[in-house]
Amino acid sequence: MTRTTTRDTDADAAPGAASTAPALHDDRRARACALGVGARVSVHPHRDDFAPVLLAALDALDRTGVDVVTDDVSTLVRGPEPDVLRAVVALVAAVARGGGHVVAHVHLSRGCPGEVACDLGDDVALAPVDLPLPAPVGLPASAHWALYPLGVHGHLDAVLAAVEEAGTRVRVTPEHYVTRLDGDLADVLGAVALAWARTGEHVRHVVTHVTVSVGSPSAAPAHVAVTR
Repeated sequence: MTRTTTRDTDADAAPGAASTAPALHDDRRARACALGVGARVSVHPHRDDFAPVLLAALDALDRTGVDVVTDDVSTLVRGPEPDVLRAVVALVAAVARGGGHVVAHVHLSRGCPGEVACDLGDDVALAPVDLPLPAPVGLPASAHWALYPLGVHGHLDAVLAAVEEAGTRVRVTPEHYVTRLDGDLADVLGAVALAWARTGEHVRHVVTHVTVSVGSPSAAPAHVAVTR
């Protein structure tokens, strides 16, 4: 099964801005494409009716500013960092609200190689990213997170700085090979995406991966009951 959908609208734009909103989205999307910004998302609801739950969440997804392609393994989301984050949070939250135990694997990548040519100037590739964080969605989540600043020496400094900042938004616990994050689903994914985007201001190619769990029957109360 493959679904390819693209929508580029701005329902909240003022009437006079109707002609400029698509162009603005096109500019942002073109920049994101040039930088290779995007995500791979696999969401796994542990329930018998997983197929209709997933398809309903994909059908309801707001695709403003992003390109979305789903195959039998994962869903590709490409576009500007804020739109990618918004779409990923919305997709995982929509599935998780159906109840039961839901696991999502989210892979975010920005920069060369592979997606784009590596001849972009640093003033383009390392430009600061304005990444508004999503509001909490009321779903406690736990995650195992890893950040990979690629092709640089002293990468651990970037990782440690990212982990420290994540701790200002969610509970952070060191684990083997990963960092555990606990908090509202939107806060967890927001902390991951913010670290990814900010690391991208200093590293041309940065990748991050997180496995998120919502509604696990084995989650400890101390991990589930998280507030900001």
